[in-house]
Amino acid sequence: MSEKHPSLTMAFGERAKNASHPLTDYLFRLMELKSSNLCLSADVYTARELLSLADKAGPSIVVLKTHYDLISGWDYNPQTGTGAKLATLARKHGFLIFEDRKFVDIGKTVQMQYTAGTARIIDWAHIVNANIDAGKDMVRAMTEAAAKWKERINYEVKTSVTVGTPVSDQFDDGENGDDPDRLDPREQYTGFTRDSRDVDARKGSIVSITTVTQSFESVDSPRLSKNINEGDDIVFPGIEEAPSDRGLLLLAQMSTKGCLMTEEYTQACVEAARENKGFVMGYVSQESLNTAPDDNFIHITPGCKLPPEGEEENGHLEGDGLGQQYNTPAKLICIKGVDVVIVGRGIILAGDPPSEAERYRKKAWKAYLSRVA
Repeated sequence: MSEKHPSLTMAFGERAKNASHPLTDYLFRLMELKSSNLCLSADVYTARELLSLADKAGPSIVVLKTHYDLISGWDYNPQTGTGAKLATLARKHGFLIFEDRKFVDIGKTVQMQYTAGTARIIDWAHIVNANIDAGKDMVRAMTEAAAKWKERINYEVKTSVTVGTPVSDQFDDGENGDDPDRLDPREQYTGFTRDSRDVDARKGSIVSITTVTQSFESVDSPRLSKNINEGDDIVFPGIEEAPSDRGLLLLAQMSTKGCLMTEEYTQACVEAARENKGFVMGYVSQESLNTAPDDNFIHITPGCKLPPEGEEENGHLEGDGLGQQYNTPAKLICIKGVDVVIVGRGIILAGDPPSEAERYRKKAWKAYLSRVA
C-alpha cells in the first residue's frame, strides 16, 4: 500500500462518527470500549460447546463468528433456542454475532435463505457475509430483504381480549355489510359458548363471545423476543444494546493457498459495497480495500495466529496442511491495514481458551495502537 488511507491512522472512535452503517458505528465504539479488535471463530461441534465458549471468551471479543450448520443439537426455537441464547450472551458480554454463511445464489433464493427456513439467520445474526460470484444484484436483493425484515420486526403485535354476552341486535342480518359471514380482518371471534339444548345453534342461543383484536405498535427495543427471562436482559456496561439493523460483509479475499478470487472480483466487491453502504459494513479480506477518500469500510480478516508464548512473534507460521495460511496480528493490522482479526483454532485448541483469547486480544489491540500512533 503506497499511500496511507485516512482510515489507517484514524482511531476507531473517530471512524465511528463517519460510519455510514449503524452497526459499523456501534462496532467501532464497542472496540474502543473493550480495547478489543478480536473476532472468535467458534468452529465447535455442539450447541453446548458453542454457548460455553461464547460465555467464557465473550469478555475478550467484539465479534463471535459462527457456522450454525456445523453445530449438532442446534435448537431452532426463535424464542428459547440456540440463536436466542447467543443473543443473550452477546448483550451480556458486548459482542456481535457474525454467521459465516457465505451466501451465493440468485437474489430470490438468497433472500429466502437469509430470512426464512429452519435457521432464520436474520433473526439472531447481526452480520452475515456473501460471495458475489452470482453478481452484484444479489447484494441488492439481500439489502431489500433486510429492510423489509427490519420494518416488520420494529412493530410489536398488541392483543386485546374482551368477553361479554351480545344482545340480539348485534346479530341482525346484514350487520357486517351485505355479507353477514364476513369479519373485519383485524378481528376474529373465538370461544363461542352455546346452550347444549339448542343443536341448531340459533342466534338466540349464543350466551357469550370472545373478541380478539390485534394491532401493531412501534417498539424501540431491538430485541426480537419481548419475553426475556429474568437475568437475560443484562446489557454490557458502557454502551447501549446493539441496534436492530443487520449488516453484510463481502467476501473479497480469502486466506487460503491457491484462492481463485481475482483482482477483478475483489474490485467488483468494492463497487458493490459503495453502491450499498446502507447494508454493507465492509469486507472479509486480507488487506484494507479503502481507497476512495470517503471509504470507511471495516475489514475483518481470518488466518490470524500467534506462535506459542515465548517464541518470536513474527517468526514463520506453518499452515494447517489444508490450504490455510497464517499471519500474525501485527502483520495483518500494521502492515495489511485490517481492523478486526479472526482467530479460531489458535484459541479453541488451547489448554485454556479464555486466557488464550485474552492473549490474542492484547496482541491485536497493541498492533492497532501502534498503527494509529
